[in-house]
Amino acid sequence: MASSEESFLARRIDAEAFPLAVVDVLALAAVLTIGVINHNGVEYLSTNPVGWLLTLVPFLVGWAVAGPLVGAYSAGAAESAKAAIPLAIRAWIPGSIIGFVLRASPLFSGGFQWTFGIVMLLTGGVSLAVFRWLFFKLRG
Repeated sequence: MASSEESFLARRIDAEAFPLAVVDVLALAAVLTIGVINHNGVEYLSTNPVGWLLTLVPFLVGWAVAGPLVGAYSAGAAESAKAAIPLAIRAWIPGSIIGFVLRASPLFSGGFQWTFGIVMLLTGGVSLAVFRWLFFKLRG
């Protein structure tokens, strides 16, 4: 059983795609941080860093679970923006749902509002697409 799990993960995670993981975390952290600032002011980041981190964590966990499972870091993802962007969008849908479920759980404050869910789904997807596009554009 373990060998089939290893082969599944081996097909889903390629070391060449590691830079994309960094780009994706930066993209999601940026969009979430902008939201925190818009709702709480920039001083919130220094006066309540735990609150800021607790806003990021559910979605980063969701991404960490869904991204590899969907193939956002597979060998094909590291080849071109044309391959990488659709994989990120496909992974963000379940990743954001996991983030919403975590946020609505007793583990995190904030709960879940439909408007926030729609905005986060769209802005998170757009930020992943834009950051991945920039990554490939700058990589040349």
